[in-house]
Amino acid sequence: MRTLGIIPARYASTRFPGKPLIEIKGISMVQRVYQQAQLAGIFEDIIVATDDERIYNHVHAFGGRAVMTSSNHKSGTDRCGEVIGMQGMDHDVVFNIQGDEPFIQPEQLQLLHSAFQHADAGIVTLVKKIEDPQDIQNPNCVKATFSLQGKALYFSRSPIPYNRNTTDRYFRHIGLYAYRRNVLQRLIQLAPSPLEQAESLEQLRWLENGFSIHVLETHLETIGIDTPEDLLKIN
Repeated sequence: MRTLGIIPARYASTRFPGKPLIEIKGISMVQRVYQQAQLAGIFEDIIVATDDERIYNHVHAFGGRAVMTSSNHKSGTDRCGEVIGMQGMDHDVVFNIQGDEPFIQPEQLQLLHSAFQHADAGIVTLVKKIEDPQDIQNPNCVKATFSLQGKALYFSRSPIPYNRNTTDRYFRHIGLYAYRRNVLQRLIQLAPSPLEQAESLEQLRWLENGFSIHVLETHLETIGIDTPEDLLKIN
Protein backbone atom coordinates (compact mmCIF):
# COMPACT_ATOMS: atom_id res chain seq x y z
CA MET A 1 0.00 0.00 0.00
CA ARG A 2 1.85 3.03 -1.29
CA THR A 3 1.08 6.08 0.84
CA LEU A 4 1.54 9.76 0.04
CA GLY A 5 1.57 12.52 2.65
CA ILE A 6 0.48 15.95 1.38
CA ILE A 7 0.73 19.10 3.48
CA PRO A 8 -1.42 21.87 1.93
CA ALA A 9 0.11 25.22 2.85
CA ARG A 10 -1.17 28.52 1.55
CA TYR A 11 0.12 31.91 2.59
CA ALA A 12 -3.11 33.92 2.43
CA SER A 13 -4.91 32.52 5.46
CA THR A 14 -7.93 34.67 6.37
CA ARG A 15 -7.38 34.49 10.13
CA PHE A 16 -3.58 34.27 10.14
CA PRO A 17 -1.74 35.39 6.97
CA GLY A 18 1.68 33.78 6.51
CA LYS A 19 0.86 31.08 9.05
CA PRO A 20 3.01 28.27 7.53
CA LEU A 21 6.16 30.37 7.91
CA ILE A 22 5.69 31.58 11.49
CA GLU A 23 8.32 30.21 13.85
CA ILE A 24 7.66 28.11 16.92
CA LYS A 25 10.80 27.96 19.04
CA GLY A 26 12.97 28.70 16.03
CA ILE A 27 11.39 26.23 13.56
CA SER A 28 8.69 27.19 11.05
CA MET A 29 5.28 25.63 11.41
CA VAL A 30 5.39 23.93 8.01
CA GLN A 31 8.79 22.40 8.80
CA ARG A 32 7.48 21.07 12.12
CA VAL A 33 4.54 19.40 10.36
CA TYR A 34 6.89 17.93 7.74
CA GLN A 35 9.25 16.52 10.35
CA GLN A 36 6.42 14.98 12.36
CA ALA A 37 5.14 13.28 9.21
CA GLN A 38 8.60 11.87 8.50
CA LEU A 39 8.75 10.32 11.98
CA ALA A 40 5.64 8.24 11.25
CA GLY A 41 7.62 6.05 8.84
CA ILE A 42 4.59 5.24 6.68
CA PHE A 43 5.03 7.51 3.67
CA GLU A 44 6.77 6.77 0.38
CA ASP A 45 6.65 10.51 -0.33
CA ILE A 46 5.84 13.69 1.61
CA ILE A 47 5.02 16.84 -0.35
CA VAL A 48 4.12 20.38 0.67
CA ALA A 49 1.49 21.67 -1.79
CA THR A 50 1.51 25.46 -1.89
CA ASP A 51 0.57 28.40 -4.08
CA ASP A 52 3.23 30.72 -2.72
CA GLU A 53 6.89 30.91 -3.77
CA ARG A 54 8.00 31.95 -0.27
CA ILE A 55 6.67 28.69 1.18
CA TYR A 56 7.97 26.69 -1.80
CA ASN A 57 11.49 28.10 -1.42
CA HIS A 58 11.46 27.67 2.36
CA VAL A 59 10.54 23.98 2.11
CA HIS A 60 13.34 23.30 -0.35
CA ALA A 61 15.75 25.25 1.88
CA PHE A 62 15.20 22.85 4.80
CA GLY A 63 15.50 19.82 2.50
CA GLY A 64 11.83 19.04 1.97
CA ARG A 65 9.87 18.51 -1.21
CA ALA A 66 7.30 21.05 -2.41
CA VAL A 67 5.18 21.59 -5.50
CA MET A 68 3.39 24.68 -6.74
CA THR A 69 -0.37 24.35 -7.08
CA SER A 70 -3.20 26.62 -8.17
CA SER A 71 -4.16 29.63 -6.06
CA ASN A 72 -7.85 29.02 -6.86
CA HIS A 73 -8.38 26.00 -4.60
CA LYS A 74 -11.07 26.47 -1.95
CA SER A 75 -9.92 23.61 0.28
CA GLY A 76 -6.93 21.49 1.19
CA THR A 77 -8.62 18.47 -0.37
CA ASP A 78 -8.85 20.24 -3.73
CA ARG A 79 -5.14 21.03 -3.49
CA CYS A 80 -4.40 17.37 -2.72
CA GLY A 81 -6.44 16.44 -5.77
CA GLU A 82 -4.21 18.53 -8.00
CA VAL A 83 -1.11 16.84 -6.60
CA ILE A 84 -2.32 13.30 -7.24
CA GLY A 85 -3.03 14.28 -10.83
CA MET A 86 0.63 15.10 -11.40
CA GLN A 87 2.88 12.73 -13.31
CA GLY A 88 4.29 9.88 -11.25
CA MET A 89 1.72 10.10 -8.46
CA ASP A 90 0.32 6.56 -8.30
CA HIS A 91 -0.15 6.09 -4.53
CA ASP A 92 -2.98 3.99 -3.11
CA VAL A 93 -3.66 6.11 -0.01
CA VAL A 94 -3.31 9.88 0.35
CA PHE A 95 -2.98 11.79 3.63
CA ASN A 96 -4.10 15.41 3.89
CA ILE A 97 -1.96 16.65 6.79
CA GLN A 98 -3.11 20.09 7.82
CA GLY A 99 -0.30 22.61 7.85
CA ASP A 100 -1.55 24.21 11.07
CA GLU A 101 -1.08 21.08 13.21
CA PRO A 102 2.65 21.39 14.08
CA PHE A 103 2.36 18.98 17.00
CA ILE A 104 0.65 16.13 15.20
CA GLN A 105 2.05 12.91 16.62
CA PRO A 106 3.56 10.13 14.44
CA GLU A 107 1.39 7.61 16.33
CA GLN A 108 -1.73 9.44 15.15
CA LEU A 109 -0.63 9.16 11.53
CA GLN A 110 0.09 5.48 12.07
CA LEU A 111 -3.36 5.00 13.59
CA LEU A 112 -5.03 6.43 10.49
CA HIS A 113 -2.84 4.30 8.25
CA SER A 114 -3.89 1.12 10.06
CA ALA A 115 -7.55 1.80 9.22
CA PHE A 116 -6.92 1.01 5.56
CA GLN A 117 -6.44 -2.64 6.40
CA HIS A 118 -10.25 -2.66 6.24
CA ALA A 119 -11.66 -2.59 2.73
CA ASP A 120 -14.61 -0.32 3.59
CA ALA A 121 -12.41 2.54 4.81
CA GLY A 122 -12.52 5.26 2.16
CA ILE A 123 -12.07 8.41 4.26
CA VAL A 124 -10.62 8.35 7.78
CA THR A 125 -10.09 11.13 10.31
CA LEU A 126 -9.33 11.63 14.02
CA VAL A 127 -11.10 13.08 17.05
CA LYS A 128 -10.06 13.64 20.64
CA LYS A 129 -12.22 14.05 23.70
CA ILE A 130 -12.46 17.70 24.77
CA GLU A 131 -10.93 18.32 28.19
CA ASP A 132 -11.16 22.13 28.38
CA PRO A 133 -14.81 23.31 28.72
CA GLN A 134 -13.92 26.60 26.99
CA ASP A 135 -13.22 24.69 23.77
CA ILE A 136 -16.84 23.55 23.60
CA GLN A 137 -17.99 27.14 22.93
CA ASN A 138 -14.99 28.09 20.77
CA PRO A 139 -16.00 28.17 17.06
CA ASN A 140 -12.37 27.61 16.06
CA CYS A 141 -12.55 24.24 17.83
CA VAL A 142 -14.54 22.03 15.47
CA LYS A 143 -16.71 19.48 17.25
CA ALA A 144 -17.63 16.05 15.87
CA THR A 145 -20.33 13.50 16.56
CA PHE A 146 -20.15 9.92 15.32
CA SER A 147 -22.12 6.68 15.43
CA LEU A 148 -21.50 3.67 17.64
CA GLN A 149 -19.93 2.08 14.55
CA GLY A 150 -17.40 4.92 14.33
CA LYS A 151 -18.84 6.80 11.35
CA ALA A 152 -19.18 10.58 11.37
CA LEU A 153 -22.67 11.98 11.86
CA TYR A 154 -21.86 15.69 11.81
CA PHE A 155 -19.12 18.28 12.33
CA SER A 156 -19.82 21.75 13.66
CA ARG A 157 -18.30 24.90 15.07
CA SER A 158 -21.23 24.93 17.51
CA PRO A 159 -21.39 22.68 20.59
CA ILE A 160 -22.75 19.28 19.53
CA PRO A 161 -24.57 17.46 20.94
CA TYR A 162 -26.81 20.00 22.66
CA ASN A 163 -26.39 19.46 26.40
CA ARG A 164 -30.01 19.05 27.49
CA ASN A 165 -28.87 16.40 29.93
CA THR A 166 -25.41 16.14 31.44
CA THR A 167 -22.97 14.71 28.93
CA ASP A 168 -19.22 14.56 28.49
CA ARG A 169 -19.43 13.36 24.90
CA TYR A 170 -17.74 16.35 23.32
CA PHE A 171 -15.03 15.55 20.81
CA ARG A 172 -12.69 17.89 18.96
CA HIS A 173 -12.00 17.14 15.34
CA ILE A 174 -8.30 16.96 14.54
CA GLY A 175 -7.48 18.43 11.15
CA LEU A 176 -6.17 15.30 9.50
CA TYR A 177 -7.68 13.16 6.75
CA ALA A 178 -6.63 10.08 4.82
CA TYR A 179 -8.36 8.85 1.68
CA ARG A 180 -8.13 6.02 -0.77
CA ARG A 181 -6.97 7.50 -4.04
CA ASN A 182 -10.14 6.58 -5.96
CA VAL A 183 -12.31 8.20 -3.25
CA LEU A 184 -10.27 11.41 -3.30
CA GLN A 185 -10.68 11.57 -7.08
CA ARG A 186 -14.46 11.52 -6.57
CA LEU A 187 -14.43 14.06 -3.73
CA ILE A 188 -12.72 16.75 -5.79
CA GLN A 189 -15.51 16.52 -8.37
CA LEU A 190 -18.16 17.58 -5.84
CA ALA A 191 -19.60 21.08 -5.84
CA PRO A 192 -19.69 23.13 -2.61
CA SER A 193 -22.69 22.19 -0.48
CA PRO A 194 -25.05 24.25 1.73
CA LEU A 195 -23.88 22.87 5.08
CA GLU A 196 -20.23 23.23 4.07
CA GLN A 197 -20.78 26.87 3.18
CA ALA A 198 -22.72 27.54 6.38
CA GLU A 199 -20.04 26.11 8.69
CA SER A 200 -17.00 26.61 6.43
CA LEU A 201 -16.08 22.93 6.90
CA GLU A 202 -15.21 21.00 3.76
CA GLN A 203 -15.96 17.57 5.28
CA LEU A 204 -19.66 18.45 5.40
CA ARG A 205 -19.66 18.42 1.59
CA TRP A 206 -18.75 14.74 1.68
CA LEU A 207 -21.41 13.86 4.23
CA GLU A 208 -24.05 15.76 2.28
CA ASN A 209 -23.13 13.72 -0.79
CA GLY A 210 -23.43 10.38 1.01
CA PHE A 211 -19.79 9.54 1.67
CA SER A 212 -18.90 7.79 4.93
CA ILE A 213 -16.14 9.21 7.10
CA HIS A 214 -14.59 6.75 9.52
CA VAL A 215 -13.67 8.36 12.84
CA LEU A 216 -10.91 7.08 15.11
CA GLU A 217 -10.36 8.39 18.62
CA THR A 218 -6.90 9.44 19.71
CA HIS A 219 -5.86 10.10 23.28
CA LEU A 220 -2.77 12.05 22.28
CA GLU A 221 -2.91 15.81 22.59
CA THR A 222 -2.34 18.10 19.61
CA ILE A 223 -2.50 21.86 19.39
CA GLY A 224 -3.76 23.48 16.20
CA ILE A 225 -2.77 27.03 15.27
CA ASP A 226 -5.78 28.89 13.87
CA THR A 227 -5.12 32.42 15.09
CA PRO A 228 -2.24 34.56 16.41
CA GLU A 229 -3.75 34.08 19.88
CA ASP A 230 -3.20 30.32 19.61
CA LEU A 231 0.47 30.98 18.92
CA LEU A 232 0.74 33.17 22.02
CA LYS A 233 -0.68 30.34 24.15
CA ILE A 234 1.98 27.95 22.89
CA ASN A 235 4.86 30.36 23.36
